Amino acid sequence: MKVLVINAGSSSVKYYLYQMPEAQVLAKGAVERVGEPESRLTHSSDGRTYTSQVTVSDVSSAMGLVFDTLVRADIGVIEEILEVGAVGHRVVHGGEEFTGSVIIDEQVIASIEKYAELAPLHNPPNLAGIRAVQRRLPDILQIACFDTAFHATIPKVAYMYALPYELYERYQIRRYGFHGISHRYVAAGPPP
Repeated sequence: MKVLVINAGSSSVKYYLYQMPEAQVLAKGAVERVGEPESRLTHSSDGRTYTSQVTVSDVSSAMGLVFDTLVRADIGVIEEILEVGAVGHRVVHGGEEFTGSVIIDEQVIASIEKYAELAPLHNPPNLAGIRAVQRRLPDILQIACFDTAFHATIPKVAYMYALPYELYERYQIRRYGFHGISHRYVAAGPPP
């Protein structure tokens, strides 16, 4: 199975396409400077790197470019985008609700939208990536991996700030911990 991993951010979309279960990287790349007049696509596969100046107005357009690049006759690695069997998304903030990776459905999307208030520069682009996949591959399995999930077991004494408790109750102001996907990798190493 081919798995596409997406990290959609406020100014870039990074991607890896893996052949699973071998975890073989078939292609990787990035669309950088999204929304700026001169964006850049970098795509690597088979030991070669292709770079191009492009115009990409938003995350949705960047995702379209990723899909199109993966199937290009000259630099692509698959014949059609339907060869992708699943898509994983890095999502920055899952609040207290998500303590692990989850299959994306409309309820998960609503929660990611809700937590956009806590991560306004990150969750909206993450959602734009998810929605772009829904439009292009409506029946594909999508998984959300939350940066905050790794830190979900922080004890209350460590995650509460010395602020009035009503700020936590009303606005969920607390220490969440970030970059959890990286921390998990460093702590446990790559998956077997």
